[in-house]
Amino acid sequence: MKNLVVGAGFSGATIANLLATELNEEVEVIDSKDHIAGNCYDYKYENGITIHKYGSHIFHTNNEKVWNFVSKFTEFNTYMHKVYANIDGIETTIPFNINTLYDVFPQSLASRLEEKLLAKYEYNKKVPILEFTKETDKDLKFLADYVYEKVFLHYTTKQWGVSPNDVDGAVTARVPVYISKDNRYFQDKYQGIPLEGYTKVVERMLDHKNIEIKLNKSFKDYKNADKEYKRVFYTGAIDQYFNYELGQLPYRSVNFKFETHNQEYYQQNSVVNYPCNYDFTRIHEYKHYLNEKSDKTVIAKEYSEAFEIGKNERYYPIPNDENTELYNKYLEKAKDLDNVYFLGRLGDYKYYDMDKAIARAIELFEEIK
Repeated sequence: MKNLVVGAGFSGATIANLLATELNEEVEVIDSKDHIAGNCYDYKYENGITIHKYGSHIFHTNNEKVWNFVSKFTEFNTYMHKVYANIDGIETTIPFNINTLYDVFPQSLASRLEEKLLAKYEYNKKVPILEFTKETDKDLKFLADYVYEKVFLHYTTKQWGVSPNDVDGAVTARVPVYISKDNRYFQDKYQGIPLEGYTKVVERMLDHKNIEIKLNKSFKDYKNADKEYKRVFYTGAIDQYFNYELGQLPYRSVNFKFETHNQEYYQQNSVVNYPCNYDFTRIHEYKHYLNEKSDKTVIAKEYSEAFEIGKNERYYPIPNDENTELYNKYLEKAKDLDNVYFLGRLGDYKYYDMDKAIARAIELFEEIK
């Protein structure tokens, strides 16, 4: 009756917890890393600052079922995420909104642009940047070109390694022009950071008599898993499961350069983007998330790079028609497996936020139950 869960991130931990608690089944959870929580892993640094090892993670969702599920394992603070960007030497809010207009433009120009935006669009509407660049009005066309150049073009090229025209619309839609004065990066009903960190959340999810955890354990050691276990839940890369026999699915990876500084704060916000300057895309400063006090601070400069097997981690699937077609071919092969289920950002080859990964695992469990 034992289940094998490959991967101890949120997807694997969610499905493992539900199998153990609701079906009272034994679950073996393995992970090739030396820690649980996958890319959400965090830890306390020597100066008391909680470090997100694989980049900033902010929990946000409108899904009440997901929020209630996660809230069983942690309390959250009331943190609402904001992102600043360095545009022409000015630190201002993004997504680019009405407040940003007044930060980067003279008052008279900003006022004229605001008037035209409100005449054309509903208030609180998010307009994808590539849609906005089709504007024909002279002033709005100027604004669209400015935002495209200063906020979107160079940042996207650094992050994805390709021209924005070669990036899927689902990704570009995440960088809108926001017809609003709401400076929050997310507008979800529920948002915050777990008070004791993400690792503690996953630890509690996996803390059950029916769950056994094995770290530093490769799935390669489980040659006949589909025959030896009642079910296999695979949250690793689907192409890796099939030994890349149809080809390799492309990913972007990220390299973080950590620095400790002998000052209370390095920057005034948790995340500052650098769309046009430097090779890194953004700087994270972690003590902002839980308002931790220290006379030192830790930052991480984030550099995007291509994923290479054995060199770095898979972070972001690269969604486009060609890659989706290859993924669908692997999905067809997966249908021949009676008791192997794929989920998570790598298993589903989808750009999941944490809440979406948890929701997917809950939905899969309910189908099986």
